[in-house]
Amino acid sequence: MEQPELPQSMRIADVEFSSRLIMGTGGAPSMSVMRDALVASGTELTTVAMRRIDPNAPGSLIELLDELGIGVLPNTAGCFTAAEAVLTAQLAREALETNWVKLEVIADELTLLPDPIELVEAAEQLVADGFVVLPYTNDDPILARKLEDAGCAAVMPLGAPIGSGLGIRNPHNIELIVGAAGVPVILDAGIGTASEAALAMELGCAGVLLASAVTRCRAPARMARAMRLAVEAGALAAGAGRIPPRRYAEASTAMAGRID
Repeated sequence: MEQPELPQSMRIADVEFSSRLIMGTGGAPSMSVMRDALVASGTELTTVAMRRIDPNAPGSLIELLDELGIGVLPNTAGCFTAAEAVLTAQLAREALETNWVKLEVIADELTLLPDPIELVEAAEQLVADGFVVLPYTNDDPILARKLEDAGCAAVMPLGAPIGSGLGIRNPHNIELIVGAAGVPVILDAGIGTASEAALAMELGCAGVLLASAVTRCRAPARMARAMRLAVEAGALAAGAGRIPPRRYAEASTAMAGRID
């Protein structure tokens, strides 16, 4: 039987990733739990909130990521204005020697939803300053298009608010974003369990970014492996193509030749 063609690996800017799962590091109860989860996830890129780390501290998260050979993606978590986000990204570039940044500009502490106006402004400034910008954004196709037009290397729409575990609340909009995007679309935030990560891939996303679903569950390493397999399964299913939904049954065996 012919096997479906394996999907290509995830490419962002000029970098190829064999893993489509990007991990976040917030919420882990200890460094040892984080280590086991990262290894189980198979991730090659992991976000780090600059306001939570000291890059030069011995035994730090940065040291762990170096040891595991995982790339660091600094993020601007906790920033409420474009000016704060740009300054945080510039400090991260100096401290970690990378021009990649996950851009977060939050509107308020209750919803942690992106502020679209400040987000686009920050993206434009960072792209002009030579950054590879991966913005966390709403599931709004128009905003995603504006971020791509601003020069972002990927767009990262939320499935649901950060840490909510509500899954993908508007799969139709995610499909619209994927269908129109000329850059990779990475589902970011809201994933609660592995089936939702698989759904993101089936909707056409290039990858999934998650943290709380792993770091705050009962068995983080086990869930990290589940997410790894779910992302791989969803990518395979998307490449194979699902059958069209039908209103009525369709027999898998032809009726011709049956005994009357």
